[in-house]
Amino acid sequence: MAFARFVQWLNLLACALLLLKTEGFNVGITYVQTAVAKGAVCLDGSPPAYHWDKGFGAGMNNWLVHIEGGGWCNNITTCLSRKNTRLGSSKQMAKEIAFSGIMSKYRMFNPDFYNWNRIKVRYCDGASFTGDVEAVNPATNLHFRGARVWLAVIEDLLSKGMRSAKNAILSGCSAGGLTSILHCDSFRALLPIGVKVKCLSDAGYFINTKDVSGAQHIEAFFSEVVATHGSSKNLPSSCTSKLRAGFCFFPQYMAKQIRTPIFLVNAAYDSWQIKNILAPGVSDPHGYWHSCKLNIKNCSPSQITAMQDFRLQFLRALKALGPSSSRGLFIESCYAHCQTETQETWLSSDSPLLSRTTIARAVGNWFYDRSPFQKIDCPYPCNPTCHNRVFNTKEHPDL
Repeated sequence: MAFARFVQWLNLLACALLLLKTEGFNVGITYVQTAVAKGAVCLDGSPPAYHWDKGFGAGMNNWLVHIEGGGWCNNITTCLSRKNTRLGSSKQMAKEIAFSGIMSKYRMFNPDFYNWNRIKVRYCDGASFTGDVEAVNPATNLHFRGARVWLAVIEDLLSKGMRSAKNAILSGCSAGGLTSILHCDSFRALLPIGVKVKCLSDAGYFINTKDVSGAQHIEAFFSEVVATHGSSKNLPSSCTSKLRAGFCFFPQYMAKQIRTPIFLVNAAYDSWQIKNILAPGVSDPHGYWHSCKLNIKNCSPSQITAMQDFRLQFLRALKALGPSSSRGLFIESCYAHCQTETQETWLSSDSPLLSRTTIARAVGNWFYDRSPFQKIDCPYPCNPTCHNRVFNTKEHPDL
């Protein structure tokens, strides 16, 4: 009896150690030094970088390219403030970062993609990899070259084996999720015909709507991003030929034309969008929304009403894409932002569920064509599986 209890204790210890190991699974950085000669550089002129955990076993020829998030910079001042941080310079990036969630190498935590080549591309251009301005002002030394960085990183990965891929996914979180939408078809085009390619956007479906003061704050901001970075020529011409380029930074105006299958994971009450699009600080000078934005449970009835209206606008923006049998949707009514990179929201015993399905299972079934998944949750607070966590402000800075 004592021996049986000892064996049980060892098993529990092993599981606990595995869980700890999952959270602490670090992957080293790779700098794309050859990109510098092409002018494909971060805001400060340093080389682009990524972290790569190589695939193994049956996943050796499968590739998951995941784009880091981190907001945008819309003018010289805001870009200078990023220039000497990890969001503008590979010199400031950590030499190792933790992989978990969709990036995990453990089958029990990431059953469909654990043995793939998993790459996290660092974000250091400030415009979701769309900018390309040749001139560099010597006074600021700012380089707006995100589109070149995108191409240089993908070409580097192709030379290291991705050209022989059987399956490939372009994914990303937040500004990286927007990148995976904007570059979905170009990712498909850069890979050989015959490769199964799909895209995944996590918290990247940013919508164009008025803030609580009635101003079009996010519309003006995105227009400034596009103008500062010279992004218009790298946005889909199917959109820019009809609308101002700033509009084409919003998925609701350009994503309908995407031909590659894409899966959208998004909270209908996305915490970043509530904080920065619905109720940015500029529209709330007295801080009426401050406590609500920190914790949805602190919101007043009128604030909840405003958030319910935001959800309806989000769903209308989503509907603008039109129907598509190849598209995946996991739109739950949580107060969250970026859920695929975190183990507790990607796949764990208490992950958010839609139709009794985790994000990990929904995405895996969709990619492998086991079953489609297009689910939109009922309004807050109907889903008891929501974590309603506040996003990490260091990882996802304000506008």
